[in-house]
Amino acid sequence: MREYLNGDAFSYPFVDCRGYGEAIDSDGAFTMDEVAEDALAVADHLGWESFSVIGHSMGGKAAQLMLLDAPSRIRSVIGISAVPASGFPLEGETRELFAGAAENPGNRRAIIDYTTGGLHDDAWLDAMAGRSVAHSSAAAFRAYLDSWAGADFHERVKDNPARVFLLAGANDPALGPEAMRATWMQWYPNAELEVLPDTGHYAPEESPEAVAAAVERYLGR
Repeated sequence: MREYLNGDAFSYPFVDCRGYGEAIDSDGAFTMDEVAEDALAVADHLGWESFSVIGHSMGGKAAQLMLLDAPSRIRSVIGISAVPASGFPLEGETRELFAGAAENPGNRRAIIDYTTGGLHDDAWLDAMAGRSVAHSSAAAFRAYLDSWAGADFHERVKDNPARVFLLAGANDPALGPEAMRATWMQWYPNAELEVLPDTGHYAPEESPEAVAAAVERYLGR
């Protein structure tokens, strides 16, 4: 997404969760609370008193914990295919699929294929799964699963007046528009939802230009 963001209008620090990206070798508890604490520490380091937070998928859950931890500092929360505060309970074969994805690239590919509506070709799916494996540790992947899927703190965010902007892919069967309306939109009275056509769970990869444009329209207001 970086090439589509207006660095003259807004400042964007990108934070790698422990065990992911450039922080792949960082030890940690690998929880959403830890992600929130680390992101707030980055804001402290930058000297930012207030700011908006953008979170994709499990990052959306961590963003809500930042809101709870530092409500006076968070101007708005932007969630992209974002996990709600209630988590995302996984049972039976679905849980086995996600848990096994920590070690099995085939599982990751299957998850990516399903959550993007089965509409992408083999080359795209292989590339996405390959990047996922290369840029995350198996231990972190597995531990984060329990935290983003299992922890439920939605009672703590009910009726929160924070400004919230949600982007959901029309082709995402898990965290698409219906899921946003049933969770986030019920708990945040000042939430707005925009649906991205021809897009699944990975909007920053599938529709980066559209995501950047929507985010900056919102931030500009």
